[in-house]
Amino acid sequence: MTIVPGQEDTGDGLALDTEGLDGAVAIKGRSPWEIVWARLRRDKVTMAALVLSTLFIVVAVLAPVLANLGVLKPDVTHNDLVTGLGSMPDGFGGGISWAHPLGVEPGTGRDLLARILTGMTTSLTVAVLATVFSVVIGTILGIIAGFAGGSVDWFISRFIDLILSFPSTLMLLALQAVLVQIIADLINQPNTAPSPKIIFMIVVLGFFGIPQFARIVRGQVLSLREREFIEAARSLGAKRGRIYFKELLPHLWAPLLVYTTLVMPANIAAEATLGFLGVGINPPAASLGAILNDSVSYAIPDPGYFLFPGLTVFVLVLSFNLLGDGLRDALDPRSGRS
Repeated sequence: MTIVPGQEDTGDGLALDTEGLDGAVAIKGRSPWEIVWARLRRDKVTMAALVLSTLFIVVAVLAPVLANLGVLKPDVTHNDLVTGLGSMPDGFGGGISWAHPLGVEPGTGRDLLARILTGMTTSLTVAVLATVFSVVIGTILGIIAGFAGGSVDWFISRFIDLILSFPSTLMLLALQAVLVQIIADLINQPNTAPSPKIIFMIVVLGFFGIPQFARIVRGQVLSLREREFIEAARSLGAKRGRIYFKELLPHLWAPLLVYTTLVMPANIAAEATLGFLGVGINPPAASLGAILNDSVSYAIPDPGYFLFPGLTVFVLVLSFNLLGDGLRDALDPRSGRS
């Protein structure tokens, strides 16, 4: 909302007209989105996190395009830059130069900056699609369980408890060989190709993220289903599909948005962990976890090779976490911000 001369912003969604006739105060309301955006703009940390998160997403989208255009060359080796004992990079800081701002990889001489940028694409693709998978399935299950109640609620709740009983990291490691082979057969690709492993990580990470969203949505629906607008929709003969997606879903976007921004960094870290453990995508395809896994052996002789991808993962996860915290505060009407 724009405050014109003679008006004062109260910070709670209202604008007070201080120049009304006879001292009268005119009140102008703001939409919920305007209130949330005003709160976000006052939070400098959240705005910085929003800018960083957006920048990471833009870079992840553009990296494959730049690689196809030949601007980024993540798979091109430079054997002339990794001579000497152990094929270590020549020059300062692991081969840092104008052509290679972050240096090159030991052994192969591949440009580290190009590897990190394309690896960010893989990591964010897995994290975003796994989160979307969790949000869609978890929201549907939560709405059905919370609204239907009775035996339907019982069965869905026990299914959620069953998922929570499995240790997700252990299951990712245990199921990797079998599920990757099944996916490879379905899409007619070798199990050593990047695509089957990417699909495997998306499906498994998304599957184990369902319970959190389902429980949040179920709790919200349990309170919403007794509200007057739901009773009015029932009395007018609205079908369940309309009640689920036209009446209930619009009231769930705030908690879903907040929790999505909190689950995203967890999935980014999980993908990096899988790559670090060696069950992510195979070289020469790049991911942040795979780069970190390769760089551990060179942490002392070439610290930059370990430091740069590690800092990328750290800043990426931190920015999404701070964004989620800021959104939670901005969307909470009891946060007391002014």
